[in-house]
Amino acid sequence: MGVPVPRGAGPRLLAWAELLRLPALFTVPGDVLAGAAAAGGRTGPRTLLAVGCSLCLYEAGMALNDWADRAEDAEERPHRPLPSGRVRPTAALVAGGALTTAGLALAARAGRRALTVAVPLAATVWAYDLVLKRTPAGPAAMAAARGLDLLLGAAASGGRLRSAVPSAAALGAHTLAVTAVSRGETRGGSPVAPLAALAVTCSVSWALTREPAPARIPRGAADAVRGALTAAYAGTAARPLLHAALHPSPPLTQRAVAGGIRAMIPLQAALAARSGSLAAALLTAALAPAARRSAKKVSVT
Repeated sequence: MGVPVPRGAGPRLLAWAELLRLPALFTVPGDVLAGAAAAGGRTGPRTLLAVGCSLCLYEAGMALNDWADRAEDAEERPHRPLPSGRVRPTAALVAGGALTTAGLALAARAGRRALTVAVPLAATVWAYDLVLKRTPAGPAAMAAARGLDLLLGAAASGGRLRSAVPSAAALGAHTLAVTAVSRGETRGGSPVAPLAALAVTCSVSWALTREPAPARIPRGAADAVRGALTAAYAGTAARPLLHAALHPSPPLTQRAVAGGIRAMIPLQAALAARSGSLAAALLTAALAPAARRSAKKVSVT
């Protein structure tokens, strides 16, 4: 006999999936893997713990984001889980706190160096959602969170944090650009942010192809994989940004933001390939199809 499913369990689960932007979770493990590759560290159980920490803190940020935006969403996006009443605001806030606690606990298990990075990462997530999101410092705070997430992987793997800084800067630049565009999701109307983000995409793509592959792997294979991943990153991010710049509107701006979020996966994979870890690059890239499929059911923005 099957286990009976309580009435309404499906809609409740869907509401939480929307609140936590579950498809966007596929963009998170690549931060840690790219950081470990850039730092020259060794992937292992501590790396997996860092991935778990990263996932928890990311989801904490999603819950806190909607809790902080509940009044605005009631006017502009009443279909969202909190204003529609499908998830209670208190439950979202409690989830944010519980996920943050779980993330920091996993970081502590990964070692003191990982916890040293996870604490400011968690603080940045809370500060962005509760204080900085609507200020000029908002995009920079979001960029800092993604950069710290990559450094979390470097710290947990035992590698050199300094070596991972350029990769963190590239990921942070992309995140800053996408976050700036997201401010027009409900209004649209200006091509400035999409054009600036498009320039960042081109700059990051150019930088990814400039640094030679590490000597420890075959040059031809590394360049081929890195080139393909860089092209995937540029194509995923640039096309919707160009559309949003040419025809500013909320729907096209939302597509540009969604494209920028999806583009993080090939960007992370390209960063790992540039650092000489083809295994991490291919593993990260393999998350893209699942991200696309799940995004058809639950929005990533």
